[in-house]
Amino acid sequence: MEVQGIGQAAWQWLVTSGPRLAIILVLIFVLYKLARTIPPRILKRKQKITDEEYRKRAETLSGILSLIFGIVVLAIGAMIVLGEIGVSMGPIIASAGILGLAIGFGAQNLVQDLISGFFLLLDDQVRVGDVVETAGKSGLVEQVGLRMVVLRDLAGNVHYIRNGHVDIMTNMSKEYSHYIFDIRVAYRENLDEVMDLIRRVDEDMRQDREYGPNILSPIEILGVNELSDTGVVVKARTTTKPVMQWYVGREFNKRLKKRFDEAGIEIPYPHRIVSFDRDKADWATPVRVESVSTEPEETQE
Repeated sequence: MEVQGIGQAAWQWLVTSGPRLAIILVLIFVLYKLARTIPPRILKRKQKITDEEYRKRAETLSGILSLIFGIVVLAIGAMIVLGEIGVSMGPIIASAGILGLAIGFGAQNLVQDLISGFFLLLDDQVRVGDVVETAGKSGLVEQVGLRMVVLRDLAGNVHYIRNGHVDIMTNMSKEYSHYIFDIRVAYRENLDEVMDLIRRVDEDMRQDREYGPNILSPIEILGVNELSDTGVVVKARTTTKPVMQWYVGREFNKRLKKRFDEAGIEIPYPHRIVSFDRDKADWATPVRVESVSTEPEETQE
């Protein structure tokens, strides 16, 4: 009799509350899918008419917003379902508060990471696609989350850096980038001619279809930066689109070397001057220099 009573009660519940619970579950599933897909679509649709900086920020925030919205929908849906099946939410909420407090004390590093990650995103310090240096590592940002930042360096190594360890963030590709040239020439060269060649190479690159679109302004020749023991150092700076400074800078160095060779301008290398001791009469010891042939002697038959 008790089994029959339980079966009848279950059947009655399924008939009365079952369809409503099924509809609630379907709505939760639909809302969850919308919460995970709507933010990226909205941001990507807007980024088509904006610049590269907004695109990177949109790509970074879309993943975070999708995750947060999905968790919120699941949490609210779980409370609605539990209330629908007759589970009292008061004790559960109280227990969750105590559990959250205990986790907060036991996982202080996790809380620190989440708070640091929140401010990294709020202050727009780093975005997916930036090149940054932080915590002793540098590389291209592949992922930014509330808990960690993922970098991939030039060698292909992936670095996972907790946001709590990010004390200083150096962003080398925000809005624009600079490439610094330290161009060393011999003392005998005419510096005006050297600087004129630098400007010509820059002009040629800005007219180039491949490299020109990545250069934002003419090169800045800052002047003679150093009189070193091997030559004169001319410092210059070019402004490029984000992350393109190394791409432009390497090609510029290649073209400048070729132009220097054509003009006969020497790029110096370390020199050594050999001197001999002198006697009191200021005469140096004579040295006999003989040339030695390196060709093999012909054998006589």
